[in-house]
Amino acid sequence: MTSTLLRPSTAVPLALLVALAALPFVAMAIGQPFWIAFFARIVIYAIAASALNLALGYGGLVSFGHALFLGLGAYAVALPSFHEVGSGWVHLALCLVMSGVAALLTGAISLRTSGIAFIMITLAFAQMGYFLFVSLKNFGGDDGLPITQTSRFGPLNLGSPLAVYSVSFIVLVLATWWLARLRVAPFGMALRGARQNARRVDAIGLQALRYQLVGYVLSGMLCGVAGLLLANLNAFASPSTLAWTVSGELIVMVVLGGMGTVWGPMLGALVFLGLEEVLKGLTEHWMAVFGPLIVLMALTGKQGIAGVLQRLDRVRPAAGTTAVTPAAVAKGGA
Repeated sequence: MTSTLLRPSTAVPLALLVALAALPFVAMAIGQPFWIAFFARIVIYAIAASALNLALGYGGLVSFGHALFLGLGAYAVALPSFHEVGSGWVHLALCLVMSGVAALLTGAISLRTSGIAFIMITLAFAQMGYFLFVSLKNFGGDDGLPITQTSRFGPLNLGSPLAVYSVSFIVLVLATWWLARLRVAPFGMALRGARQNARRVDAIGLQALRYQLVGYVLSGMLCGVAGLLLANLNAFASPSTLAWTVSGELIVMVVLGGMGTVWGPMLGALVFLGLEEVLKGLTEHWMAVFGPLIVLMALTGKQGIAGVLQRLDRVRPAAGTTAVTPAAVAKGGA
């Protein structure tokens, strides 16, 4: 167990989690509350990327429509708030129902196709959601909708960046633990098998399509929770959350971190959004630098950052062993 924790693929993500847990205390101590709001956004996008990883990394479903669920989660807070409903339990229930039903309906249709057709259909559904909320002029339309009643769960009010950060961090930890268990559970094994060869999964008596649909629905609901947290952080919901570019960013985070890995989404979100913020501070033409850097990082490690850390596991000598050299072999032979 100790040797496993010392491996780079485990030690680095755990060290990052510890750093994220300590961040609010450090930010308040140095008088920089901005960092709490900034890293809250990173943690929320890490949750959304983890949700997409369930569909993309585990199930092989390249969804370009997960921004739909993120936006539905945001409006699950904004719409009740517009009617002066601030109960977080109502927001959460509405978020899970809206994102779950949307994922069930869109997934059932999209999974009738595969490959490019699946990508385009999920993209089309997300764009339909985008234009739907743009057309709701009574609720802000294209200008978005301010949130006056943030989610309140009893004494807990998600009206401050610190509260949102704390809840988001707990959700990220629980989601990562759940996805790690799910990955090796019978359901997760069947879902990953369907990604490799759906016909063989069907041949052994399991219905690959059903597993993929359930995985897609669970992925959409978790992404909706990320949208709920994002709306509370911004105190604002906008149709731009449902734009196809947001889905593209989530895919880049998953690929950059490592598809199908446990820690990949968190690593990808940290590097993607952290690098974006650094480059914004250096030059106004940061996009011209950011794009090639992401492409280069993706080409360097085909399994993403998590794959690079896993390769370091194999390079690092096991604890308590002595490196075997040609001289040692010759001496032993003598």
